[in-house]
Amino acid sequence: MDFELKTLDLAGAAGEKSDVLLVLVTEGFQAGKDPLGKLVASALAAGDLEPKPGKMLQAYRAEGIAAPRLLLAGAGDGSGKRVQTAVQAAASTLRSSTARKLTVLLPAGSGADAVRAAVCGIAESSYVYVATKSKPEARELKKVVIGVADAGAQKQAFARAKAAAAGIEFARELGNLPPNYATPTRLGEEATKLAKTHGLQVEVLGPKEVARIGMGSFMGVAKGSVEPLRFITLRYDGAGKGEAPIVLVGKGITFDTGGISIKPSAEMDEMKYDMGGAASVLGTFRALAELKPRLNVIGLIPSCENMPDGGSYKPGDILTSLSGQTIEVLNTDAEGRLILCDALTYAERFKPRAVIDIATLTGACVVALGGVRSGLFATDDALAQQLLDAGDAALDPCWRMPLDDEYAEGLKTNFADVANVAGRAGGAVVAAKFLHRFTQNYPWAHLDIAGTAWKGGAAKGSTGRPVGLLLEYLLSQESVGAAPAKRASVAAPAKAAKAARARTRALA
Repeated sequence: MDFELKTLDLAGAAGEKSDVLLVLVTEGFQAGKDPLGKLVASALAAGDLEPKPGKMLQAYRAEGIAAPRLLLAGAGDGSGKRVQTAVQAAASTLRSSTARKLTVLLPAGSGADAVRAAVCGIAESSYVYVATKSKPEARELKKVVIGVADAGAQKQAFARAKAAAAGIEFARELGNLPPNYATPTRLGEEATKLAKTHGLQVEVLGPKEVARIGMGSFMGVAKGSVEPLRFITLRYDGAGKGEAPIVLVGKGITFDTGGISIKPSAEMDEMKYDMGGAASVLGTFRALAELKPRLNVIGLIPSCENMPDGGSYKPGDILTSLSGQTIEVLNTDAEGRLILCDALTYAERFKPRAVIDIATLTGACVVALGGVRSGLFATDDALAQQLLDAGDAALDPCWRMPLDDEYAEGLKTNFADVANVAGRAGGAVVAAKFLHRFTQNYPWAHLDIAGTAWKGGAAKGSTGRPVGLLLEYLLSQESVGAAPAKRASVAAPAKAAKAARARTRALA
C-alpha cells in the first residue's frame, strides 16, 4: 500500500480527488466557511454525528466535495488511541468496497501519535491474507493520503509510521502462513531474502552447525521432526563497531503439537502462530532497514517444530544446554524456553547492551492479561520502563510482571540443574524465571506474547505484535549509544558446556 503525507485543511481536503474522503472529527470541532466545515458543523448540531470514537456518518456525492464518498468519523480528544479507533472503524466499512484511493484528514493540531495511529490503523484494518487462496480477492485500497496541518512538521513521524506498518504486515503475513509453508527452512529463506533486499547481514545455521556449537537444549526439541532446525542470525549495523548492540531473540516454533506431552486437538491449528516471536523479529528488521537508525541490532531466531516421533525427546530426559546447565524435561510442551535458553546464552558473545526475547511462551500469560497487553519481565528497571513507554507510544502495550526468586522454587529437581516446568500456579512467571537463569551477564527483558500475537475465532489471524513496540523502543535508543559493557567472559559457559557434554556421553 502506498502512503502519502500532504498539507491539507478542510477546504483542501474537500478538493482532493479520491474515491473516499475520511474526516476525523474531534470534540470542540471548529467549523470554517468552507462547504466541508459547514457540513460537519450541521451534522454535529443536528446530532447525526457524535465526536465519540467509532461513531460515523456517511454521505454520497455531497455538494462541494470532490470525493464521491464522504465518511465523517468521531475521534474523541484526537489522541493516537482515539484516532486508531476511528480509522479502524472507517477502514472496516471499506473492505467490501472498490475504493482504491482514500484521503484521511486528521484533526488540526494532530501530533506524531495521531499520524502513527492513522497509518498503522488503516494498514491493519485493510489487510487481506491471500497467499494460499486459489482465487484471492486482494486488498482493493492501493493509495492513502494522510492530510495534516503541516506535512513538514510530521515528516519524521510519517516515515516511522510507514516503516512500522510495513514491518507489522511482514510479520502478519509470515504468521498467517500454514505450517507446511512456514517451516524453519522457510524462515531462514525469508531472513536471507530480507537481508539481500535491504543490505543486512545474515547467517543461517542447520543441525550440524548447531550441534558443533553445543546447543543441546535446542537440538533436543527439534529431534522429533523431519523438518531440520534453523538458527538464524540477522545483523543491522547502523552505528559504529564500538557500539554495543541490542539483541532481539524470537521464538520460532513453526508448529507445536506439544510433542510427547501432546496438546488437545481443539484449536491445535493455531499452534502455527507459535513462531510469532520470530515473525516479530523479522518484521522489526524489515522496518529498521527502511528507517536506517544509528544503532546496532542483532536478531537471533532458533526455529524448529515440536513433534511426537520415535526420536522425540520425552519426559524424564536430561538435556545439556549451551550454558552447560542441565535441564530435566518434565513436559515436552514447555519447549519454547528450551530453544530460547540456548539462544540467550549465544547472545553473550555479542557483548550486548540489552537482550530482549519475544515468545508465545505460556497460556498462563493469556489467563493473566488476555489479548490486550503482552507480559513484560525484566531484570533492569530502566529497560522495563523504556519498553513500557514504547508500548504505550506505539499502541502496542505491555504490563510488567514480577521476577521474585521464590517463583523459581518449583523448578528444583533431584536429577538436573533445573526442571523445565513447575506447578500450574504463576506459570508465566515460572517460565520467565527459567529463562532468567541464562541471562545473568546482561540487562534482559522477556515479552510473553501468547495472548497478543494472534487472534482466534472469526477474526483468526496474526496481529504482527509486538513489532510496533520493538521498533518504538529501538528508535528511542538511537541517540543513547553505548560502548560495550564489561561482561563476564563467555569462555566460562563454553567450558562448562564442553565438560557437561563429556559427562553426558560418559553416562550414555
